[in-house]
Amino acid sequence: MTRSDLVEELAARFSQLTHRDAEFAVKTVLDAMSQALVKGHRIEIRGFGSFTINRRPPRIGRNPRSGESVQIPEKRVPHFKPGKALREAVEPAIAESSPSA
Repeated sequence: MTRSDLVEELAARFSQLTHRDAEFAVKTVLDAMSQALVKGHRIEIRGFGSFTINRRPPRIGRNPRSGESVQIPEKRVPHFKPGKALREAVEPAIAESSPSA
């Protein structure tokens, strides 16, 4: 599902919302989540999952072309951990769609 699909779904589900209002609501929520992660906060949505920032320590890598060593600096990367309800909802859907042996 893309951002525009989410806007369409929201506008269709709530008839009192115009397409522009649904787009504004999605943008506002995503911007608030992004800003919270930038500040280093944890986001938890019960039944869905949590977003956190993980620290990747600095390391030595290799340039694939030349093979020379390259220093890779420390990074902060977003991480999503699904909640129990989401994991349980997805699991039966995967079992039903995969061919059994």
